[in-house]
Amino acid sequence: MPRIVTGSDLPRIFTIRESNHRIHNPFTAGKLAALGQALHLTPGMRLLDLASGSGEMLSTWARDHGVTGTGVDISTVFTEKARVRAAELGVADQVAFVHADASGYVADKPVDLAACLGATWIGNGVAGTVELLSRSLRPGGLTLIGEPYWREEVPNQDTAQACDARDKDDFLALPELIEQFGGLGYDVVEMVLADQESWDRYQAAQWLNLRRWLDDNPDDELATEVRAALTTEPARYTRYQREYLGWGVFALMAR
Repeated sequence: MPRIVTGSDLPRIFTIRESNHRIHNPFTAGKLAALGQALHLTPGMRLLDLASGSGEMLSTWARDHGVTGTGVDISTVFTEKARVRAAELGVADQVAFVHADASGYVADKPVDLAACLGATWIGNGVAGTVELLSRSLRPGGLTLIGEPYWREEVPNQDTAQACDARDKDDFLALPELIEQFGGLGYDVVEMVLADQESWDRYQAAQWLNLRRWLDDNPDDELATEVRAALTTEPARYTRYQREYLGWGVFALMAR
């Protein structure tokens, strides 16, 4: 769930950190499945997932609900993992994964559901990402946005930055985020929120990935950066992010 993407691929440090992740957000497989069930997905629905990562949402929903769709992601590593995952689940004929910059991507035909989970920088924020997704969506379709929010009032700028925010105004409290969607002309019709357990599974699993990579690649040019991350991130996460930062997926329908 990086905040900034530059160039034509994700930074290596991110793909190392999440090398064994199937879901690149603080969602467990159970929460992802619960979201699919809550949306009452039906066979034949067409989906677009921008910044689709390793393709777990599209692939498991294709298996469980018979949907079809396209995922778009800037990471060559994760796009290939998504294609492998689709084949593993027997849904390669239902979903396709495109290596491309998702910002500005519009489906060639209107879809029933357009999603961007945890990557609203592709539209320069929530408002721009909702507008981008609307270009691919049929009238009456569903928009999915995954976005951080503050669980508690942030006491100072240092705490905000420790939560990967630029400042305290970078994220909203949950009620204010819901109101923002309304101000954009959308009804919030469902939501599934991460909890501390799903945050732990997302963040703590990164530390083992970092350590194993470091043991295997001590002379790599990124070794110093990976060592610094492994040294500092567990304490930073438990002191700040685990307490203050929430995350959820919100289903929207235009009014």
